[in-house]
Amino acid sequence: MKFLPDPTESSSVTGYGPGWVAVNGDKYTSSVVVSTVAAPYLWECPQFDDLQDSHFERIANMDAELVIFGSGERIRFLKPALLQALYAKRIGVETMDTHAACRTYNFLAHEGRKVVAALLL
Repeated sequence: MKFLPDPTESSSVTGYGPGWVAVNGDKYTSSVVVSTVAAPYLWECPQFDDLQDSHFERIANMDAELVIFGSGERIRFLKPALLQALYAKRIGVETMDTHAACRTYNFLAHEGRKVVAALLL
């Protein structure tokens, strides 16, 4: 029996490693936002301590039901004040390390969910 991946029209994380993530085969070496509702884009936030509420405002306007925040090599939780734009639109947020966020995003995307992965590298 030959196994084939389920077809999906949204972006997929196709690989990752220390300091990089591949989305649809394109390798990113800086933070990136991947979504089932919009094209991937570079996230202008090089590290966790640089995060501001404005980084989440664009994500809040993407019509997602869930945001998966990949906080880097280890789990680091955000201050709730940074997520007010998401909370105001009743968008759920889950935090995990970036590699776990990649796997979780793919799983939910292939289920057909409206999900965004905001990935710090």
